Amino acid sequence: MATKPPAGDPVQDAPQVAPPQHAAAGLPAIKHTLRIAQAQMGLARTARTLLKVNQKDGFDCPGCAWPEGDKRHTAEFCENGAKAVAEEATLRRVTPDFFAAHPLADLAARSGYWLGQQGRITQPMLLERGADPEGADRYEAVTWERAFEIIAEELNALGSPDEALFYTSGRTSNEAAFLFQLFAREFGTNNLPDCSNMCHESSGSALTETIGIGKGSVSLEDLHQADLIIVAGQNPGTNHPRMLSALEKAKTSGAKIISVNPLPEAGTERFKNPQTPIGMLKGTALTDLFLQIRIGGDQALFRLLNKLVIEASESGSAAGSGAVDEDFVREHTHGYEELRAAAAEADWDETLAATGLTRPEIERALAMVLASQRTIVCWAMGLTQHKHAVATIREVVNLLLLRGNIGRPGAGVCPVRGHSNVQGDRTMGIFERPAPAFLDALDREFGITSPRHHGYDVVRSIEALRDGKAKVLFAMGGNFVGATPDTEVTEAAVRRASLTVHVSTKLNRSHAVTGRRALILPTLGRTDKDVQASGRQFVTVEDSMGMVHASRGNLAPASPHLLSEPAIVARMARAVLGPSSTTPWEEFERDYGTIRDRISRVVPGFEDFNARAARPEGFRLPHAPRDERRFPTATGKANFTAAPVEYPKIPEGRLLLQTLRSHDQYNTTIYGLDDRYRGITGGRRIVMVNPEDAAELGLADGSYTDLVGEWKDGVERRAPGFRVVHYPTARGCAAAYYPETNVLVPLDSTADTSNTPASKSVVVRFEPA
Repeated sequence: MATKPPAGDPVQDAPQVAPPQHAAAGLPAIKHTLRIAQAQMGLARTARTLLKVNQKDGFDCPGCAWPEGDKRHTAEFCENGAKAVAEEATLRRVTPDFFAAHPLADLAARSGYWLGQQGRITQPMLLERGADPEGADRYEAVTWERAFEIIAEELNALGSPDEALFYTSGRTSNEAAFLFQLFAREFGTNNLPDCSNMCHESSGSALTETIGIGKGSVSLEDLHQADLIIVAGQNPGTNHPRMLSALEKAKTSGAKIISVNPLPEAGTERFKNPQTPIGMLKGTALTDLFLQIRIGGDQALFRLLNKLVIEASESGSAAGSGAVDEDFVREHTHGYEELRAAAAEADWDETLAATGLTRPEIERALAMVLASQRTIVCWAMGLTQHKHAVATIREVVNLLLLRGNIGRPGAGVCPVRGHSNVQGDRTMGIFERPAPAFLDALDREFGITSPRHHGYDVVRSIEALRDGKAKVLFAMGGNFVGATPDTEVTEAAVRRASLTVHVSTKLNRSHAVTGRRALILPTLGRTDKDVQASGRQFVTVEDSMGMVHASRGNLAPASPHLLSEPAIVARMARAVLGPSSTTPWEEFERDYGTIRDRISRVVPGFEDFNARAARPEGFRLPHAPRDERRFPTATGKANFTAAPVEYPKIPEGRLLLQTLRSHDQYNTTIYGLDDRYRGITGGRRIVMVNPEDAAELGLADGSYTDLVGEWKDGVERRAPGFRVVHYPTARGCAAAYYPETNVLVPLDSTADTSNTPASKSVVVRFEPA
């Protein structure tokens, strides 16, 4: 039987700490999944819903973007995917009576966990805070018609379309994302920031320059065929648990795995597959070599590996024969001599200092690289959220190019995306710097004139709000305030807006930090049936490996007052653009197939979209480097790069903090207060510190400290009241959960080229709480 939401915020200032675990999944994962699902949905609804997750006739998990194979398990979901589904399919409801009982100040004082636990929002809500301190103090119900009138009033009163920001979360479907960017461009702006700006923008920047397409080049089958898989800066056990099944299958086929991470993670140590009896009892050891690298030392590591590969090839020894795939390099690459010269400068002593590794560890990694004919490198935020993130990922590509491991079965680049359609949204045109060819195709199809100047990404959007250059923030899903850096600056900036609009299924922090007017527009979720005037609809998503497939919800909507995301965009467009727009918005709302028809004529790779989307297995998008060893770069070849090696230098008495997720968390959504694999229960305000560093800094285990960020602007950024946990992190490094530590990440501390917040490289000092 489903339970009621918590009435009050649970106490979080006394977490309990036990030793970290050394295996992921297994029976504890099943128990935890069923407990959370039953609390949110009840037993019968749990069975009816979870058995449709990631099935060919079901709905795509609203969690991560990991792909499914052609053959599906009956239970094709992981623990954290089940949590995401349970939160969306919950029987709990947030009605207008809830908002009447909870003024804005009360919502602002609540934790993200408490807000999310309240349930699905049932009606559009309006807050008229105004400039008057005595203005309305709580949300009230509003009709959809009035909500769209308000949006039209505010947008049409702007001095320029570029004073509006249209943010997209990675949950948004292809159809909704295509309409959203079409509306923004017909309105007159490329201000289309999205969650990718904060995570894999560095990957897209590096890959576009080096191989010509900003996406991964591997399939699920490639992982199963690989000789060596390097998992760098990623924790699949918590963030992409279904990836563990693919790693297990690769191990069964003989693959070796190198894990590169500042923290040991249970998921990459051993996987207890809950789908098999042997897996449940014993599990599979995954990692053959654990490189416990210092935060930000990855570029130095890969540069030295590249030097050693080149030296082996030039040594003339039998062991070094074929170390560099000379035929591939000669035929398909550009810039080899520049890389060779730069790699020759790589220094053992500097690399050991940058990485914290030992020479035997790096030599063992080299031996594994040279022994592999088919190598895949997987990575996530541990590589993408540093100042030198783009250069680091380019260095990863260098290693693969040297060995000919692009466009070969069982080999390639594998940036593991987070939210379930974040890659698809970008494919659909959600990008502040769109390619001219995409805009030309869009204009031809719809008879509009899209702006050609670049728009704002997330960081520049916050700056624009702060500086009064942007006045309206419209967020298609997500938790903009909770996900972004420099919390105090961001919240002050958002409060300067004339209007904030959030298309949402549930409450989060962003609903409590508002412009002078604020709208919450409740929408259908992935689990909900979507019925429009032409009948039942489906939407499509693109996974992390370029597969596009349909998603069909199976539950009655949480309220009769909900609209789908495509319907919200279509009705908003009609209200804002008026009769002058010749785009058939009403037709798009009525039948999503008409949206897909237009996508098929605008976006390459989506030809005959409707017919291909109807296939149970979906279809794979073309990828020239993978499919043809053709590289659509400026040189027409895959590009080696030779950026100077960077790594963080930490002042004495300070540590380098990385922000990360707990196991009871997905992005900014907090499912619970435990981090089971790391041994943390009952709280989130903890900081993990190596015991030797803690001894030098006088930080006793169980003591409480304030984290104080240090940045070149001299501004004090403080996160108070964190319990110290002695933990086997790399020396000189610390770790704590976001969004609680986003306050420490300066707005202008970003990656070169991609402008991604450097949330994994925060210099902190510790002061008594």
